[in-house]
Amino acid sequence: MEILRVENLTKVYGEGETKVVALNDVSFSVEKGQFVAIIGPSGSGKSTLLHMLGGVDRPTSGKVHIDNTDIYSLNETNLAIFRRRQIGLIYQFYNLIPVLNVEENITLPLLLDGRKVEKESLDRIIETLNLEGRLSHLPNQLSGGQQQRVSIGRALITNPAIVLADEPTGNLDRKTGLEILNLLKLSNRIYNQTLVMITHDESIALEADRIIAIEDGRIARDEVIRQKGLGA
Repeated sequence: MEILRVENLTKVYGEGETKVVALNDVSFSVEKGQFVAIIGPSGSGKSTLLHMLGGVDRPTSGKVHIDNTDIYSLNETNLAIFRRRQIGLIYQFYNLIPVLNVEENITLPLLLDGRKVEKESLDRIIETLNLEGRLSHLPNQLSGGQQQRVSIGRALITNPAIVLADEPTGNLDRKTGLEILNLLKLSNRIYNQTLVMITHDESIALEADRIIAIEDGRIARDEVIRQKGLGA
């Protein structure tokens, strides 16, 4: 089942001599449960693409459909609600709230949405991420790897249609980065969670089901590595 469809996505910054085409007529689709890595050099447009997919920045033209919703047909209020409910975001620098503890940071999207926290679901995520005994800790009491685990939990807690990860291992040492990658693969497998990850590291990208390479704002390569991540 198709969970994401991108149609002729274009993003232009500036005008005239300062005009920069960050994305140029990009189209692709992603099936539910697929793990996709988007790679490309600095300035290729991959981060711009992720921002478009996440509803963070509106495209100049083109469409993004997530779970059959044309997200840029929504007004700002409804887009914010959709983003909170259906898009999980994982950042390179964690973006945790420093005055909230681990449990509060993970459950924040539900609380902002006025939804009840299901203890069974929270406990399962905490166990999967190996954060037992850390629930009352503040972010500054955690290692970088533990903080990224919390951000993964925050992205998963709403059971979103799609999780977008922006260089999730980029701020971590190699060993911790591989642990985080394995956790993302685990969430992809046990929750059938659709995952789109930006990375500059092709060895990390090779752990995905599919690699999309972006160059100069266009798709240069789209290659299926393995079929195991595809779900119904």
